[in-house]
Amino acid sequence: MRIDVLPAATLKSIQGGIYTRIAGAVARRQRPGSAEGFIFLSMEDGTGVSSAIISPQIHVRNRIAVTRGKFLQIDGTLQNRDGVINVLASAVRI
Repeated sequence: MRIDVLPAATLKSIQGGIYTRIAGAVARRQRPGSAEGFIFLSMEDGTGVSSAIISPQIHVRNRIAVTRGKFLQIDGTLQNRDGVINVLASAVRI
């Protein structure tokens, strides 16, 4: 199955629960102490900003990409709840 990278501008029109791929320049990394090891990434792709949630398990498997990568591709499940859009990562690539 081929999955195309979806531009940030199109994510708001896609139903949650869909497996998708996003990519872009990392604009912000957040790892709040209250987040139990989860990392939150904001990425820009020229059409807007997309957000990804990196679980502790995905972080361990992709530590260098998650902590140092300037441009990332993230595969995962789209979450679209009350207008808040995130991709729950299952794979991270530089």
